[in-house]
Amino acid sequence: MSTDDAGPRADVASGAEPDHENALQDVVAVDADDEPEGVVNRLEAHTGHGVRHRAFTCLVFDADGRILLGQRAPGKRLWGTYWDGTVASHPVEGQSQEAATRERLDEELGITPDQYDDLRVTDRFEYKRYFENAGLEWEVCSVLKVTLEDDAIDPDEDEIAGLLWADYEHLHEHPEWYRQLRLCPWFEIAMRRDFE
Repeated sequence: MSTDDAGPRADVASGAEPDHENALQDVVAVDADDEPEGVVNRLEAHTGHGVRHRAFTCLVFDADGRILLGQRAPGKRLWGTYWDGTVASHPVEGQSQEAATRERLDEELGITPDQYDDLRVTDRFEYKRYFENAGLEWEVCSVLKVTLEDDAIDPDEDEIAGLLWADYEHLHEHPEWYRQLRLCPWFEIAMRRDFE
């Protein structure tokens, strides 16, 4: 999902050049109930048959109920230039979903905890989706939501290519009107589940 630093692997730290920056990071492997089963290299978790791992997506809203969609930077290995709602990533071992989300909101969008006070986990689901010939996501994904009291944003262009405020209910009810946005699969699942 994002390119946050989840800790270097020992074999890479020894001087070997990684094939991709994700090879420098680990994610938390989990079972279907989101119970940890150790750590796995992030690149390995997203290639071949994949390894099920823990992830999150955070949906950011304003006071009018609009959702902030974030377009993933073109340099992302998976789903580059697709639209997400709003940030998504992986907690590191021992890190809560809330702490990981606060970190990503700050790093990707410059949104700090003093801009909201209602960060909460609202859902969790497992999904597996392949992206072209580049890899896959096989995740137990927690959905977190937050409403901004102050919507000042300072996006990191290495992470976010574009931003768009959209009426959340309208987006769900009329997906054909937004088809050109190419939404990330985990966001589409989270949104569908919200309105079931």
